[in-house]
Amino acid sequence: MPIYSNSHKIINDPIYGLIPIPGGVAYEIINHPWFQRLRRIRQLGLTHLVYPGACHTRFQHTLGSVYLLQEALDVLRDKGIDITVDEAEGTVLAILLHDMGHGPFSHALEGIFFEKENHEAISLHYMHELNKQYEGSLDKAIQIFTNTYHKKFLHQLVSSQLDTDRLDYLKRDSFFTGVSEGVISTDRIIKMLNVTNDKIVVDQKGIYSIEKFLIARRLMYWQVYLHKTVVSAEQTLRHIIIRVKELARNNADYFSTPSLKFFFDNNPILNSNSLHYFSMIDDGDVLSSIKVWSTHSDRVLNYLSNAILNRKLMRVKISNQPFDINLVNDLKRRTSEFMKISFEEARYLVVSNTLSNNTYHPFNDEITILFKDGQTQNIIEASDMFNHATMSKTVLKYYLCYPKELDN
Repeated sequence: MPIYSNSHKIINDPIYGLIPIPGGVAYEIINHPWFQRLRRIRQLGLTHLVYPGACHTRFQHTLGSVYLLQEALDVLRDKGIDITVDEAEGTVLAILLHDMGHGPFSHALEGIFFEKENHEAISLHYMHELNKQYEGSLDKAIQIFTNTYHKKFLHQLVSSQLDTDRLDYLKRDSFFTGVSEGVISTDRIIKMLNVTNDKIVVDQKGIYSIEKFLIARRLMYWQVYLHKTVVSAEQTLRHIIIRVKELARNNADYFSTPSLKFFFDNNPILNSNSLHYFSMIDDGDVLSSIKVWSTHSDRVLNYLSNAILNRKLMRVKISNQPFDINLVNDLKRRTSEFMKISFEEARYLVVSNTLSNNTYHPFNDEITILFKDGQTQNIIEASDMFNHATMSKTVLKYYLCYPKELDN
């Protein structure tokens, strides 16, 4: 039984089998309405439109990350690493709350509701609010999450290039999408973890598992997370919300659930009041509204909403070079004629932007291999498989989305 858990609760997880649920404040937070909201937020946004099995939630992923973190803490303690009960509990709370800041459909609508905040900043705000409710019980968790705690390796378990968040989402997303290229050996990776000079390292015997982890992450990004049809769907969803915001600014009539309406009628900053409304919205609010918007008199909103509901998605093209601005403008002109909307409004249906994929950042929280003689080396230097330039290079591609009807 892990040192930080006084709970005898277990759940049956499809990835790891029967896993323990931590007790104490962590258990209370799991049952908090704010955390239960994660059951209603898909982990992979609209990826289920490409991989129908990808309907798992942030709730499942978070509990999986907690389980892997518990395993990692036990492994490190067995290797003689000093981790107190309070530090273990703080680290568990940090990973438990790391995804609290996700809004409806996760990354698909990142930056839509709070335009100047990412989900990590919102998660931190949740931590501070919960810390008030639990009378300072999250002080150490907040320090670990923000990397201000003196044992820096604890933060690495929560957020780094080899954290328990990444280990779980790769394995879980691979399972639910059916994309076998993402399968990794979380058991072996965790068993090989160690600490040297207050830094997480990997014992030499685990080097091949790390190589597989990096390859799996690279392949999952191109095959799942940045799949061109997923990109098309998520751009459509983002533009639906942006369009409704514009209609709201122009005082047009539109349907919305009450909590979602708060974000359309305001441009809120992140505070306790706006967090209350944010805590009330999930995938259901957006989907319910889209069903109504599919019959809205506004042609743009009507078209985009039906595209999501009926999977009539935009045509999407990928290129290694930027698309010619004349081509983009011609597509907008044709879209405006086809849809009977203005050229300016056509920007909602003709979208061009970039996709980027970087497997490993060698100068940013590197993955370190620990050799038997006590020497350490960056994974790229230690591995005989990877080319430094290839692994650290950011691959940039360009995409262009437009209505399929223009191809007819």
